[in-house]
Amino acid sequence: MTAADATRAPQAAEPIRLLDAEGVLVESAATEQWQAIAAQLSTEDRLAMHGEMVRTRRFDIEAGHLQRQGKLGLWVPSIGQEGAQVGAAWAAREQDTIFPSYREHLIALHRGVTMHEIIDIFRGARHGGWDPLETRGMRIYSLVIATHALHATGYAMGVRLDGACGTGEAERDEAVIAFYGDGAASQGDASEGLVFAASYEAPIVFFVQNNKWAISVPSTRQSRFPLHERARGFGLDAAWVDGNDPLASFAVTRRMLDAARQGTPGYIEADTYRMGAHTTSDDPTRYRTSDEEESWRRRDPIARLATHLRSLGVADAALAEQEQEAADLAADMRRQALAAGTAMSDDIFDHVYAEPHPLMTEQKRALAEFESSFGGDA
Repeated sequence: MTAADATRAPQAAEPIRLLDAEGVLVESAATEQWQAIAAQLSTEDRLAMHGEMVRTRRFDIEAGHLQRQGKLGLWVPSIGQEGAQVGAAWAAREQDTIFPSYREHLIALHRGVTMHEIIDIFRGARHGGWDPLETRGMRIYSLVIATHALHATGYAMGVRLDGACGTGEAERDEAVIAFYGDGAASQGDASEGLVFAASYEAPIVFFVQNNKWAISVPSTRQSRFPLHERARGFGLDAAWVDGNDPLASFAVTRRMLDAARQGTPGYIEADTYRMGAHTTSDDPTRYRTSDEEESWRRRDPIARLATHLRSLGVADAALAEQEQEAADLAADMRRQALAAGTAMSDDIFDHVYAEPHPLMTEQKRALAEFESSFGGDA
């Protein structure tokens, strides 16, 4: 231990957790305040959250199959991270705006984005994404690492300056939540976002899914100390939560977002694990062990919540029904993807500017002329 380490305040022994790895409620003085917030979720809510996790995983698996069969150029799996996402998705209020990275499939589906709209991005048929005004404030995926941390912060600063928050009415005030991973937390844009959020008391929460690997670089190499400790140095309120515990994710995110509405920006480090590859172009067996994967498989967020639901009296038949519904939806998505046509290559010019622009018009003409040079069979 260095001299600098010795002067640091003691770190939390473990993240905030309301369900243990077996799905049993953790009831103690330390969890009482969080259990009170989680109590806002009825049994029906918790069952619906389980259904969203099951549907997202089946969608995720099917999308991976489509990529392997050459139907997608790339796929970014989120298997193992559903617990963190479903808690945050349910914690955000209807008026809140969400800035995702590229792995927040459950949150996108929760906000009304369709499976097919997500698939279209990864098969190159959708240049950008969906309309955020039609998807309950769900902004489009950001494929460039961490740039959206600044976009989200700027938007949140605008919310503050426009007076759309700070009235004390959580059900009406708008807040912003930005999602990214531990790898993105090492980017300069992410740190700059924290600076501006703290300085302007922006109504924003940064939700960092620490899934332990930024492609092949472990999070322990990216930061000598927990990421939530780093955020406190920027002046943000910060919390460390068990990302495989949907109830803890909900409780902490709900409280953080409501505090952000009142001028206290927040930062959540969700302790979770990427069970699959970083993307389908990655081979995780080259840099991590099967023992490590198995240890996290035993903490599966879906199995954890299912056990909790059974303790609340939910029948296995209800859980099986959700599994079948998920399988049907994923199969329908697959049929749509296989039947979908190829996007026109010149679509990329149509939505760069709100109005026609001579530069785009010329580039579109030049591409058409170039493509016609290959003949009718090209």
